[in-house]
Amino acid sequence: MKTRFAFCLAAMVAIAACDPAGTNEPNISEEAAVNAQSAFERGDISQAVLEHAADFNSAWMSHGRTYDEQRYSPLDSINRETVTSLGLAWYADLDTARGQEATPLVIDGKLYTTTAWSKVKAYDARTGELLWDYDPDVPGATGVKPCCDVVNRGMAAWGDKLYFGSLDGRLIALDRETGEPVWTVDTIDADGPYTITGAPRIVEGLVIIGNGGADMGAVRGYVSAHDVETGELAWRFYTVPDNPANGEQAEYLQKATETWTGDWWEFGGGGTVWDSMAYDPALGLLYFGVGNGAPWNQQYRSPGGGDNLYLSSIVAVEAKTGEYVWHFQTTPGETWDFTATQHIMLADLEIDGERRKVLMQAPKNGFFYVLDRETGEFISADNYTMVNWAKGIDPETGRPIENPSARYRSGRAFVAPGALGGHNWHPMAFSPEEGLVYIPAQNVPQPYSSPDVWTRAPLGWNNAVGPNVTTEALSSDEANTFTRVVVDGETADTPAEDSYQPVKDRKIGTGALVAWDPVAQEERWRVDYPVLWNGGLLSTGGGLVFQGTSTSEFRAYDARTGDQLWSYPIQTGAIAAPITYELDDEQYVAVMAGWGGVLGLLYGVVPNRSRLLVFKLDGDAELPPESDPSRVLDPPVYETDPEKVALGGALYGRFCSNCHAGGTVVVSLDYSVALDREASWLAVVREGILEPRGMVSFADVLSDDEALAIRDYIVSRAQAKAGR
Repeated sequence: MKTRFAFCLAAMVAIAACDPAGTNEPNISEEAAVNAQSAFERGDISQAVLEHAADFNSAWMSHGRTYDEQRYSPLDSINRETVTSLGLAWYADLDTARGQEATPLVIDGKLYTTTAWSKVKAYDARTGELLWDYDPDVPGATGVKPCCDVVNRGMAAWGDKLYFGSLDGRLIALDRETGEPVWTVDTIDADGPYTITGAPRIVEGLVIIGNGGADMGAVRGYVSAHDVETGELAWRFYTVPDNPANGEQAEYLQKATETWTGDWWEFGGGGTVWDSMAYDPALGLLYFGVGNGAPWNQQYRSPGGGDNLYLSSIVAVEAKTGEYVWHFQTTPGETWDFTATQHIMLADLEIDGERRKVLMQAPKNGFFYVLDRETGEFISADNYTMVNWAKGIDPETGRPIENPSARYRSGRAFVAPGALGGHNWHPMAFSPEEGLVYIPAQNVPQPYSSPDVWTRAPLGWNNAVGPNVTTEALSSDEANTFTRVVVDGETADTPAEDSYQPVKDRKIGTGALVAWDPVAQEERWRVDYPVLWNGGLLSTGGGLVFQGTSTSEFRAYDARTGDQLWSYPIQTGAIAAPITYELDDEQYVAVMAGWGGVLGLLYGVVPNRSRLLVFKLDGDAELPPESDPSRVLDPPVYETDPEKVALGGALYGRFCSNCHAGGTVVVSLDYSVALDREASWLAVVREGILEPRGMVSFADVLSDDEALAIRDYIVSRAQAKAGR
């Protein structure tokens, strides 16, 4: 690493000497390069080090490796020719079998990662020896708050510390050497369903963190910046305007107020910043993606319509102050859970003969966007997956040409993409050699409908959409329409054929690795997967793209052609993004494995076996033999009441399905021993005897009769599966 850095430094000095006018001025000055090298060697992760992270191949010091979040490494020892010799170097089993979504960090020969339930572990990056671990002791009752599993996506580093957010909303600083906590601050209102699952970013001595919760209740989104040394709040940027009766707001929020109607503040509004961020040091701009409305269904939160700024938007602020600079809204009047919290990536591209500083994103709504990152100006967009909610994008404004039939104010609409998105949180990657962005895409339409009457409940889904949020007596099949659409490709009633324009039709419920040309706005190549929810991506100088799959493989593809060059059976799905690093002139590739997240809760593709896996050339470690995870389905034998089953199915959809829809992360309730007796069932559901394990009491939202109706629904379903 030092040799490569010194070579680059010498080259930059030579360029500067030959070009006194500065017409070919290097990207970094000699002084900045020297400062970065010095700080890095003494283990001080400074602003200079983070700005020049691309030069330090031994490390992976921030979530996307560099501030531009390209997830590209120039390391090339593992390449098209050598990758067939890639083997397992070491692995570490984790102590929490829930979804694993973290991107590890590697600093000073040590690998640091977060796991589900916001735990942190440090390993020797060469050998896998566990050096320390830290458990923030997130209360089990917090497990009912997140929509999408008790996951955590990673950490940030600064100085000699590590920083991460806990599921229950704390921002925690740890000593990097010992794992001991240095300071902790609460960043959320603990009375609401706020949670933290995303990785923080650090810019100019400020640690930036957002939160989630807009699917589950009344939350108003914001992103916060805290001092790295003390945790003191430096600034906070709200994404949704407050109640106008509370007085004057910042100018950007005053303008947003004009785009809302009704009493949106009673619903919170949503707009949580739960994942993506990027930073441009030259411009001093921090970019972040804003989430969906609360509730999703616009006719409840903003009954008169409107764009509802700044939902589903990319927002640029001054990183040091949080001052608004510009925004671009990908889905005006969001009503489908079309978040813009997906991976944001920065690059310099030649477009129409001009070198442009651009920002790129493939949000949930199915379109890939290229924007000018200095001004927010729309440059181009096109769909990368099946889309029918819009007929295209206005080439001048970037505004979607919306399909009116996709708004489900009454009746039912089958919309593509659905709430899982054409692309979800799984990170993309970029290859500067190929000029391609690699997208973990998926094709998952979904039926939406609007209940005639809806009220917010203190627990469960609060999105005001379809059978999972209505208390009407629906059939059990109807209550599970969403899961059936994802899994089996079955469709609900669709709009009339001439009322929308289906594009890039693909088999429903599938995934793909898509190589996308951001300049031409077109697909270069595609690898189709039989199942959606495949892993995040890594691109390398060896001409490779690495990705884990939901069908228990870790793969390497040719970045130019998409040809599969290598695969390794990992015994579980991998949804997190890989990283790579180099120690002692040996390149490693690491990935967190463990099926989970929202789809892992909904559907059992593969068993969850949570592990950290690290590979190198000629690695000879072996995973232990796979154990048999099969269970015996033995539901109680009694005759259920069809009316109770129907009511129970509707209640199950609203209050239980976000955790217990039948996936392999949280055991399906069909197998629950609590089904055997009414008293046992009520002790769990109403009395909360399993609260330490995340199952809180639902006494505030379910009566005894309603809880038992859910039991009848589950027993009836299990009996049918067992052939009784």
